[in-house]
Amino acid sequence: MIVTMFGSHIGDQILEIGKSANQFTIFVYKSQVLGSCRSVFKRGAKYFPKVDKAVHLIQKSSLEQLMSVVANDTPKELQLILGTYGDTSSKAVANGDKLFQRHAALLGSTGSGKSWTVASLLEQASKLKHANIIVFDIHGEYKTLTDEAVKTGLAPIARYYRIAGPGDVESHTENCIFVPHWLLNKDEMLALLLDRSDNNAPNQASRFIHHVRELKKEYLEGKGLEHLISGLTIDAPIPYPINKLLERLNDDDIGMKPGSGKNEIKGDWNSKLTRFISRLQSKVEDKRNAFLFESPEECNDYAWLEKYASEFIETADNTLGIKIIDFSEVPSDILPIVIGVFTRFIYSIQFWREEKNRTPITFVCDEAHIYLPTKDSVDADSRIALDTFEKIAKEGRKYGVSLFVVSQRPSDVSRTILSQCNNIIALRLSNSQDQSVVHKLMPDSLSSLTSVLPILDIGEAIVLGDSVLLPSRIKLSQPTLEPASATKEFWREWSQTISDKESVCLAVESLRRQSRLR
Repeated sequence: MIVTMFGSHIGDQILEIGKSANQFTIFVYKSQVLGSCRSVFKRGAKYFPKVDKAVHLIQKSSLEQLMSVVANDTPKELQLILGTYGDTSSKAVANGDKLFQRHAALLGSTGSGKSWTVASLLEQASKLKHANIIVFDIHGEYKTLTDEAVKTGLAPIARYYRIAGPGDVESHTENCIFVPHWLLNKDEMLALLLDRSDNNAPNQASRFIHHVRELKKEYLEGKGLEHLISGLTIDAPIPYPINKLLERLNDDDIGMKPGSGKNEIKGDWNSKLTRFISRLQSKVEDKRNAFLFESPEECNDYAWLEKYASEFIETADNTLGIKIIDFSEVPSDILPIVIGVFTRFIYSIQFWREEKNRTPITFVCDEAHIYLPTKDSVDADSRIALDTFEKIAKEGRKYGVSLFVVSQRPSDVSRTILSQCNNIIALRLSNSQDQSVVHKLMPDSLSSLTSVLPILDIGEAIVLGDSVLLPSRIKLSQPTLEPASATKEFWREWSQTISDKESVCLAVESLRRQSRLR
C-alpha cells in the first residue's frame, strides 16, 4: 500500500500507481482520504492506510498518470474537457451528463475567465447532434459565437436572437424576439403595473382580471374556438388587445350608475382605477417596451405560439441547438420580468410535453445576480422571476430542465438556487462574502480549498461536484470562439488608440433611439 499526499508542491519520491496486482495507492489531501486506485480510481474512503506506511508527495508524471486514470473512469461519449491540471498535460474531464443534470454554478470575480469558460463549454456542446442550451446574454458578449464568427473565418456554434428594440417595430428582422403582453400571467402583469401601497389596489387588480378574462373569451369566440372557453383561466396564453383593455378600464373609471330619482351617481369603480390606468398607459407608450405592447399582428394568430415554442425547444438535423438571447437592450426595470416570462413559458411547455418526448434543456443564466437576487434584496418585479427559477432549481430535473448559473457576486444570488447546484466551478473571488458562499457550498472535508480562491490566476478554477471524480484545481481551456468580453488594455490603448468623433455621434444616436444602430 502506498499513501500519496496532495500538497502545494510536487515531490520527487513516489512509486508507480498499480505497480503490482495486489497493490493499490491511497490518495490524501490535507489528512482527508480522497480515494484509492489500483487500475481504476475509486472515490471515498474504502481503504485506509496502516500505521508506518510510506507517504510521498506526488510527482508530476505520477499526477498525470493518476489523472488519466480518473478521466478514463468517465465514458468517452460523456467526457467534457474543462481544461488541464496545472502545468501538466493531463486533461481535466467532467461527466457531461452529471454536470448539467442537477444544475451547476460558475462563480468568479469580473475578469477571472467566466465568459471564456461558458464559451468553451458551449463549443463542446455544439458538437452534439441535438444540444439544447439557451443562454441569457445580459451584455451582448456572446454574439461572437453566432453568425459573426464567419467574419473571423470560423463556423458559428449558436443561433443569435435579441429582444426587439423600438426600431424593430416597423421592420421585423428574423432574429428579433417579441414577448407579447398576453404571455404574461396575472402575477407578472400586476407586478409590472400595480402599486400595492395604493388603497385601491384590490379594486384595480379585480377589474384588470375581469376584463382580461372577458377579452380572452371574446378572442376564442371570434376564432370559432368556443370549446376551449369552459377551461379558460386568467393565465392561459390567449391573445387580447391592450388598447381594448385600456378602453374598458377607462369606462369603469368614469362610469356612472342610477341613483335616487333621475339622478346618476358615481359607479362602483369610478375614480378608483385612475392611477392604474395611468401606469398601464405609460408602459404602453414607452417605446422601450415595444417588444411587449407592439408585437407584430402575426403574434396574435392562434398558431403563432406553437411556432414560437418550437423555435427554442425543437432540435432538428443540421440546425444549431444552442441559442444566444441578447437582453442587453431591455430596460433594467423590467428585465427580471421579461426573463422570468420567457423562462416560465419554455419550462411550462416542457412540463406539459409527454415524458417520452421530453428532451433536456439547459438555461445558462449569465449575470444571475441581476435577476436572481437573494430574498432579502428582492423587489416585487424580481420576485416573480425568482419564483420561476427557484421552482426550476427544485423541480426542473424531473422534467429535463437544468440551470447553469453564472455570477461574479455569488453572495447576491438566491441561496435556494445555489444550494441546488451540485457542481461548482469557482474562479478567483476576492470578496470575503463571496468566498464564504462558496465555502458553505463545499463539503466540510474540502472547505480548505476555498483558501486559494483569492490567489487563483485568470482562467484557473476549483472544480467539485457530481461531475468530477476528484475535486481539483485546474486551468480552464480557452475557447476557439472568444466572447466579446476581453479586458481592455488601458495603458496600451491610451498610448495608441484614438477615440474618434464618429463613434461618439453614433453612440449618441443609439442612446436617443434606445437601440443600437446596426
